[in-house]
Amino acid sequence: MKNDTSQNEGGNSRRKFIQQTSLAGLGLMFAPAFLSASNHPIISNKKTTEFNDMKTRKLGTLEVSEIGLGCMNMVGNYNPPANHQQSIKTIRTAFENGVRFFDTAEVYGPYTDETLVGEALQPFRDQVKIATKFGFAIDGTIGLDSRPERIKKVVEQSLKRLKTDYIDLYYQHRVDPNVPIEEVAGAIKELIQQGKVLHFGLSEASATTIKRAHAVQPVSAVQSEYSLWTRNVELNGVLKTCEELGIGFVPWSPVGAGFLTGKYDTKTKFDKDTDFRAGFPRFSKEFMPLNMPIIEWLKDYAVKKNATPAQIALAWLLAKSPNIVPIPGTRTEEHLLENLGASKVLLTPKDVQDIETCLSKFPVYGDRMGIAHMSSIDYTI
Repeated sequence: MKNDTSQNEGGNSRRKFIQQTSLAGLGLMFAPAFLSASNHPIISNKKTTEFNDMKTRKLGTLEVSEIGLGCMNMVGNYNPPANHQQSIKTIRTAFENGVRFFDTAEVYGPYTDETLVGEALQPFRDQVKIATKFGFAIDGTIGLDSRPERIKKVVEQSLKRLKTDYIDLYYQHRVDPNVPIEEVAGAIKELIQQGKVLHFGLSEASATTIKRAHAVQPVSAVQSEYSLWTRNVELNGVLKTCEELGIGFVPWSPVGAGFLTGKYDTKTKFDKDTDFRAGFPRFSKEFMPLNMPIIEWLKDYAVKKNATPAQIALAWLLAKSPNIVPIPGTRTEEHLLENLGASKVLLTPKDVQDIETCLSKFPVYGDRMGIAHMSSIDYTI
């Protein structure tokens, strides 16, 4: 079995090792385990390295920090691009505070986010796990292209931008309905045999697609939107399938695109030219007021736990399963350290049940993304 801690070896030896070693292996199952109670105080936002003892979790056979860092926001999508040097500093502050799992994609920017992440992580590349993604056509539309020949081409470009000779976790960003998932999995299998990719992932894939892909090349992680106000994967079989197959689960937008931080309200305006949320129904003038009871309740609950709303949202995910690894995104060191403080907010099974029981009283109004973005979600049953 591939030992991920051996990544300080040279690229050639790593690839030779992988070619000689089967990547199929044991994966931790989604056990119904929860973390124990705690009365830890809220984590200070001062710049420290107090999270160096951050625990690790398994995504299949890939070991990562229990909280990762989503780097998409640094180059836009929810705001104009952040200052490059500040983003470098934020990423490195994450590393200094125990984060060892960083998420990017070729379409972020496009391309500029991979370049940013590659530059920021280069000094300690062998100590971190980098996840990136392929699958969008990147032609000015949200078209998809996961043809094997394209995958083999774009992986080389991603490797160059990331300043590395291997990608720890390579996700198909969205399921391409025009390319059988078996062909996609087969292409990734070849890249794994060549040592250019270590682990295979899927994003926003259905349970059926996950099973079909896993039969060709073991899937280490599935990434889908999942948070206190987006719980589709609990109902559509995705979490259950991951549990059955020993696949890790990575929630993106774990704090509800910022809504669960409590920093937005009905007066908040999202720029339609720079912020995706301007087109997300849940953030619309029609539905935002109807969704405010959710965050008002969460704010009150967070006070009782001596935490912030964002920390409760992340702690809830951590308590749901030992194989869930959230990747909150941020542009600032202040919010980064707040998010990492969730690792110190330990919820009991009763806490989790209480949170879910209370939130069930508040319907969520509006779809999670706009029509264009939702059109690329895999709805295969």
